[in-house]
Amino acid sequence: QPQSLPAMLRTALLAACVASATAFVPAQGFAPMALKANRGAAMSSLKMQEGDFSPAVPFLKRPINLDGSYTGDVGFDPLGFSDVFDLRVLREAELK
Repeated sequence: QPQSLPAMLRTALLAACVASATAFVPAQGFAPMALKANRGAAMSSLKMQEGDFSPAVPFLKRPINLDGSYTGDVGFDPLGFSDVFDLRVLREAELK
């Protein structure tokens, strides 16, 4: 027997809600200890290239002028302003 349009929409909405909620439920048989044991191996395989990378933006090289000498200096300069301007000028402009 064919369903009415509102009933089909309610069914589709319910199915979508259930499907999205199941994305946050842990899988059956999932062993947390196995995850902890394999975490070190997984993290070591994610290491990027060798070199001095910025802790603020880990996929960019640390800017040469940002050596951590100023308070709050974490190597964040994605546009390269520290290569063009003196850090004292940039610091003063930030404080104003």
